[in-house]
Amino acid sequence: MADDEIRPASVPAGRRAVVLGVTYDVGRLLGVVAAAMASLVVVALASGEAATVPGLAVALAITAGLCVAFVRVGRLNRQPSRAYGMVVAASGWLVVACVGALPFLAVAWTYRTGGAASFGPATAPFVHPVNALFESMSGFTGTGLTVAPAPAHLPRVLQWWRSLTEWIGGIGVIVLTAAVLSRPWSGSLTLYEGDARSKRLHFRALPRLRTIVGILAGFTVGSVALLLLAGLPPWAALNDAMTGLTTGGFTVTDGSIGAYHDPVVSLALVPVMTLGSIAFPVLYLALHGDYDALLGDVQVRWFVGLVVAGTLALTGVLALVRSTGTLGADAVAAVFQFVSALSCTGFSTVSIGGLPSTAKLVLILAMVVGGSAGSTVGGIKLVRLITLSYGSIHRIRGSFYPAHAVRPLRIGDRLLTPARAAVEIQEAAIVSFLWVVFLLGGIAVLQTVFLLQGTPHPLLDVVFDVASAQGNVGLSSGLTAASLPWIGKLTLVGNMWIGRLEIVPTIVFLRGIVAGLNATA
Repeated sequence: MADDEIRPASVPAGRRAVVLGVTYDVGRLLGVVAAAMASLVVVALASGEAATVPGLAVALAITAGLCVAFVRVGRLNRQPSRAYGMVVAASGWLVVACVGALPFLAVAWTYRTGGAASFGPATAPFVHPVNALFESMSGFTGTGLTVAPAPAHLPRVLQWWRSLTEWIGGIGVIVLTAAVLSRPWSGSLTLYEGDARSKRLHFRALPRLRTIVGILAGFTVGSVALLLLAGLPPWAALNDAMTGLTTGGFTVTDGSIGAYHDPVVSLALVPVMTLGSIAFPVLYLALHGDYDALLGDVQVRWFVGLVVAGTLALTGVLALVRSTGTLGADAVAAVFQFVSALSCTGFSTVSIGGLPSTAKLVLILAMVVGGSAGSTVGGIKLVRLITLSYGSIHRIRGSFYPAHAVRPLRIGDRLLTPARAAVEIQEAAIVSFLWVVFLLGGIAVLQTVFLLQGTPHPLLDVVFDVASAQGNVGLSSGLTAASLPWIGKLTLVGNMWIGRLEIVPTIVFLRGIVAGLNATA
């Protein structure tokens, strides 16, 4: 039977090709997740948690089965557009997060039905699919917000899965897939662009995408060694290195990094989080001896400047409001907490809910900005703040020049023509504006949920947690927990998803769904 005979008349051929292409590429993403999920069986057996293996095997079988089904049903798109890449990115994050929830469900139900008292209370929240989805989306988006009441009491198999989702998510499931499975004609570079990472990477050669995984693995090994020297036990060093370097924020302790009560550990993690905030291409060039690329990168310079300013501001606030502790302890806490927020890592050594409003506001601003474009961070990215800052100054200075004057805009080592400057400033302004719009939407929904529940919370705390979710940070003022109503959790899931995709791919994806519904109506 000819293809035209079985094709639904209501679905145009072009749209059908897009759907088949997206199905195929999402199937490839699921292959990566299935390979990662297989490691859970090894961890379960090595940790004496063999009871979880049957459930994990079911989760792995479902994931692998979906991978095979999607790839077989779909068709490779040999000429993907930029919009197509965005649709794959947006749909890929959703599907991967849903599938990534399966191990949480499997392990939780294993201990619930088996009556194991050791892990039952810790895994109980993940019996509910919304909680499992929340944890999975938080992991794959590199956010680090959690509904686990006691991460230290989770079975190791779930501790590992939380860390692994952030390690994979930190470099992007799509980037990892492109690096491992790319072919010259498969459009992997377009998918990389769809993941909102190539805009200013200057990282055009496709083979170099494979080096991202190598760079991350090498830095992970180095980070583990550093944390071991700082005094952490091997399991904690491994997990904290994975989530710190990829600016994720999950930990295997209750109370995050504050559980160690050790300033040496805090200071050791500062360079780890900072590495995750630098664009991969810059790290790549620095590793190959081009240190000017690192020292001369405008985003790196701004990152350092903001860390200095933010640390001084937080130190001053903590010194004024704390009745105990030394100035040195306040400074260590301040630099750690500000770097954690600006790098969108989400580690904490203090109780965020107990901080004064001024300190929370400083951290909110850091979470909204984020680190370098091309790294693992969230937020609007430093490059957009830089572009808008230089652009605003350039525009104001233009008032003192004749109207016919040609004035290029210099940003770092780049000299932009007026036309190119206008395009980049417009892009930065649009993305930043939309970022704030979605942020306000999440704040409105969450605050409404609390009001209807009869448990209103301070607006600043609501702003803090929504900004943390959309910035893919993971710090919480105490509102994000298993007790949060399911509507609030799904709202934060949406903010995490939107924040990871940087708005535009989300809009393209939703527009495609609406167009598809209209076509079949």
